[in-house]
Amino acid sequence: MNRYQQTFERLKKEDKIAFIPFWMLGDPNPEASLEAVKTIAEQADILELGLPFSDPLADGPTIQAAVNRSLQAGMNTEKCLEQIMIIRADFPEKPIGLLVYLNLVLQYGINRFFTDCKKTGIDSILIPEMPVEEIKLVESAAQENQIDLVFLLSTNTPQDRRQKIYDHSGGFVYTVSKPSITGAKTDLSDDTLALVQELKSQTDLPICVGFGISTPEHIKALKKAGADGAIIGSELINIYQKEGLEALNDFALSCASST
Repeated sequence: MNRYQQTFERLKKEDKIAFIPFWMLGDPNPEASLEAVKTIAEQADILELGLPFSDPLADGPTIQAAVNRSLQAGMNTEKCLEQIMIIRADFPEKPIGLLVYLNLVLQYGINRFFTDCKKTGIDSILIPEMPVEEIKLVESAAQENQIDLVFLLSTNTPQDRRQKIYDHSGGFVYTVSKPSITGAKTDLSDDTLALVQELKSQTDLPICVGFGISTPEHIKALKKAGADGAIIGSELINIYQKEGLEALNDFALSCASST
């Protein structure tokens, strides 16, 4: 079993769901970013990390600001991969997913990118603007390097596309709580919770929900609905920016305690 399978199997036995924090690599600067990632990783079941890109179409204002800080601090793909290698050394058993925009992969070179991702210990890659219909662009490189591909799925995803996502996904299905950009919100819609239950009836892949998940109460609601994981990004960044590292650790701990 790979790291994702081992993690979800363990959580199932413990009657828990995965706490999956997201962080933009290099935010607010390389040194502080590593410190923040290591802090949330202590509480995380799975890590989701982002590569900064100048035009992050799927991201709301909080993560766009994080991207800007990272780029202004001089981060690029090579430096991000170096950071992931350090994180992997500290957390050898924890699954690490990468969110990266297609332009960065193409600029780096598809085969080289996936090869270097394997060297750094990345378990999955999500390319948010790449539909599953275009998977042939990267599928062979992913398979050769034993890296799972993760795709976004929402209430608007038609059934035929859902099936393609199930057929080509590894790790988990990234379920979008709202068909829009990322960002914290106050409550989860009944549609989101119903979607989780619907997807659970269609696939054995773990169902993890992101985009707008921002409180321990959201995590509890997702668990009750049958989700396998909760992905939180914007709220972590907001708390760190406003209150610092100790508050970030406290919030991550409260999230982990709600699974």
